[in-house]
Amino acid sequence: VQLQACGGGFVQAGASLRLSCAASGRTFSSYVMAWFRQAPGKEREFVGSISRSGNSTYYTDSVKGRFTASRDNAKNTVYLQMDSLKPEDTAVYYCAAHRFRNALHLSMMGPGDYDMDFWGKGTQVTVSS
Repeated sequence: VQLQACGGGFVQAGASLRLSCAASGRTFSSYVMAWFRQAPGKEREFVGSISRSGNSTYYTDSVKGRFTASRDNAKNTVYLQMDSLKPEDTAVYYCAAHRFRNALHLSMMGPGDYDMDFWGKGTQVTVSS
């Protein structure tokens, strides 16, 4: 599976962005998808995950209520709607896929434990104050 994220940009605090991640291959619906981010000088951190069906989502506390993950298995695409953006959301955002873990389990993993099967190239999100 190849993943390609896009949709990043430079926005003011309070604005919204929607990231997209398109996947190649015919088995997209078999993968749990997740979003991660990495700010300069910091470890990569989990942002959110979405189950294979899209019915379940999990988020890190700092984005709960502001970010929403969704997926369209017919289009092999996962999205991250980011609302009420804050300067601390500034980071490179990555999408990733896992064949066997579930979305809840991914949300409980810490830096260094992210054993995703596939990673996309990141997309930069910059939020100015």
